[in-house]
Amino acid sequence: MKIWYQSMTRASAWPAYNAALRQVIDSVRDAHTEVQIHGISQRGGVGDQYRYLELIETQEVLANVERATQEGFDAFVIGNICDPGLHEAREITDMPVLGLGETSGYFATQMAGNFALVTGSPKHMPKILENFRRYGHRDKLHSARSMQMVRLVDLDTGFSDPATGQALIDRFLAEVQNAAAEGAEAVVPAVGVLMVLLARAGVHVSPQGLPIINGVGALIKMAETSVRLRQFMGGVWTSRRCTYQQPPASQLAEIRRHYGQVYSTLPDPQA
Repeated sequence: MKIWYQSMTRASAWPAYNAALRQVIDSVRDAHTEVQIHGISQRGGVGDQYRYLELIETQEVLANVERATQEGFDAFVIGNICDPGLHEAREITDMPVLGLGETSGYFATQMAGNFALVTGSPKHMPKILENFRRYGHRDKLHSARSMQMVRLVDLDTGFSDPATGQALIDRFLAEVQNAAAEGAEAVVPAVGVLMVLLARAGVHVSPQGLPIINGVGALIKMAETSVRLRQFMGGVWTSRRCTYQQPPASQLAEIRRHYGQVYSTLPDPQA
C-alpha cells in the first residue's frame, strides 16, 4: 500500500518538523504501508494561515493529486488542518483523499460528546471554524481558542530545542485547561505541526483527562482503512453524483482547450 502524505510546509523552512513527522508516521503506519511525505516546493510553504497564500499552495497540491494517481498511489492525504484542495482533489481522482481537519473532527466526535479546538494562529481560527461547521460538527464543537502565534514557522524550533518545545506544549495545555474548566471533553490541536510535537512528546491526554486527538496518526490509519475498504467494495469509493461529478467525455476536449491538460487522469476522448 502506498500513501502520499501532502504536507503544506517547505522542507528548508521546517527541517526539524519534517524529521519528526517522519518519525511519527513511521511509528503508526502498518509494516507494509509505504508513506511518502511531500511538501511545498514551488511557491510558499511558510504562511498558509493566510487565505491567499493557501490558495497559491493548493495549486501544487492538486497537481500532486494527479501525479500520485498516475504513479499508482492508493491514497492521498492532506496533512493540513484547513484541508486545502480536499474537495477538488476528490473530483479529479478515484483513490481515497482524506484531510487532516475532517479526519480529526470525525475521530473527536467518536471519542467525546463535544470537543474544543486550539489553533496556533488567531488568523487561522475563522477558516478552521468554517470547515468544522461545514463538516457537520456545529453541535459537537464546544469552543475554539488560539495560542496567539503570529508566525507559525516559529513552531519548528520546538523540535530542535527542548526548552522551546516544552514551552509550546505548556502554552497549548494552558488553553486546554481553560476549555476543560468550561466543560470541553476532548481537544483537537488545530495545527498539524503541533499535533506532531505533542505526539513525539507522548502527550495524548491533558492533566484534566481530555483526550488530545492525534490527527496525524488518525489520518494514516484512516487512509489504510479506506484503501482496504475500497478493495473490499470492489474498487468503489468516490461517488460521481453531483458533488464530485467529473466532466463528461463529450465536454472534455473543449474544457482542455481552455484550461490546459486538466483532469489528466480521465481518458483522452480522441483515443
